Formats: sequence, C-alpha cells, structure tokens
Amino acid sequence: MIFFLAFISASPKTLEFIKTELVGEKKNVALITLNRPKALNALCNGLMNEISQALDQFERDDTIGAIVITGSEKAFAAGADIKEMQNNTYAKCITGNFLNNWTRVAQAQKPVIAAVNGYALGGGCEFAMMCDIIYAGDKAKFGQPEIALGTIPGAGGTQRTTRAMGKSKAMEMCLTGNMINAEEAERSGLVSKVFPADKVVGEAVKLGEKISSFSPLIVQLCKEAVNTAYESTLNEGLKFERRHFHATFSTKDRLEGMTAFVEKRAPKFTNE
Repeated sequence: MIFFLAFISASPKTLEFIKTELVGEKKNVALITLNRPKALNALCNGLMNEISQALDQFERDDTIGAIVITGSEKAFAAGADIKEMQNNTYAKCITGNFLNNWTRVAQAQKPVIAAVNGYALGGGCEFAMMCDIIYAGDKAKFGQPEIALGTIPGAGGTQRTTRAMGKSKAMEMCLTGNMINAEEAERSGLVSKVFPADKVVGEAVKLGEKISSFSPLIVQLCKEAVNTAYESTLNEGLKFERRHFHATFSTKDRLEGMTAFVEKRAPKFTNE
C-alpha cells in the first residue's frame, strides 16, 4: 500500500532526517515524515535541506497532486535545534542569511498539508504554518516559546500567527510562550480540522487525494489566488483572482470540467 521513494539523484542514505513515501489509492499523494525521534523532530539545517530536496523531487513528478508532511504522534516538531544555533552571532546570522532556506515549503507550487500530532512549537509551529492546510490530532499543542529563550520567532511566527489568529491572540502566544491545544487552534483559525491522533495522517491523505483528483494546473492557479489574498489588499486580490479566473478559459481542463458537468459525467483532466 505504501512504498519508499528512492531519489534519482541521491542514494537512500542521503535521507537521514526524513522518510518519504507515496500513499493513497492511486499513489498520487506524497507523504514526508520527519524522523528525528530522539530530538522530538527538532528542525535542523540538515532536516530542512532534506525537506527541500524532497519537495523538489515531488514537484517534478506530474503523478503527485498533493504533499502531506507529518511527524510522530509525540511531536510534529518540538522546535528548532537550539544546540545548532546556540553559539550563532548576529554577524553570522546576517552573512549566512540564517533561516532563509527554511521557507521552501511555503514556496511549493503543489498544495502542502501539515498533519500535526503532539508538539508543534517554535520552529515546528512556524513550519506547520508554512503549509497550506493544517489538520491536527486532538492532543496537538501549538506555541511560540522563543520569548523564554531570550529571542523571538524568526521563521514567520510573529507574522503568520497574526494573519491566522488576529493581533490579540498572536500577541498572547508570542509574548507569553504559552501553548494552545488543538481545539483552541481550530477556534482561532490556525487549524482547519481536528481528528483523533491516530486518524489525522489518514485524513490528511484523504484530503490530498481529493485535491489530486482535480486539474493540477487549476489547483495551482487557485492556490496562487488564495495566497495573494493572504498577502495583499482586497482590491489587489480581487483583480488577481479575476485575471486568474479569466486565464482558466484558455485551458483544456476548464472546458473539460464544464462540458463534463453539462453532460453529467466525471471530468477527465489532462493538466492542459
């Protein structure tokens, strides 16, 4: 039912910190599992580089329509690797553009779904928020505890929480370091849905399968339109959406989708 992928350009040994699989009935959903159990999946440069490598591979594969990222039942990712950054200096952060390469998941063209169980703290919470949709297990915990370490979030924690939850909730989370549970995260708009812990990955895969049943071309246009709403004014977003809507009329998949609807049959999309 599930099989491991071997990257064409690298041996399986290259993947030290993650596991990659194709899942779903049609094997059209990619599953990335963070795999640093002793460190509660703390995010290190090596892990984030492997995530980038995996995303590059999956985005080149036209048979894959969506990507799911998960961790363990105990921790999605308990934060960034503090030991790795402990002795960093301001100069090193600036000259090395520290954390710049951690945003690859936010730049993915294909939809990315985070299936979160256990702790998603600090960089782990930020990483989940870089994904397009978050499904959470009922025992998941979210938080930005950087304030207790004498620093602040550096991978979007102050920015994406504010957009998802509003200023007051974001301020409370970032200034206290307090965790919120899955139910509160759903109420606040941080999480789409909550499921029993042992069901969340399966539900995320089902969501990925549904998305994968549509035209990949149109899915990408729709994702771009939603992201534009997230990052622009209403008038700018409305213009962007309308032009993308108009653009769909140049595609074979738009014609096929509407024709299938009129003819009362299932569409056969060709990504054209």
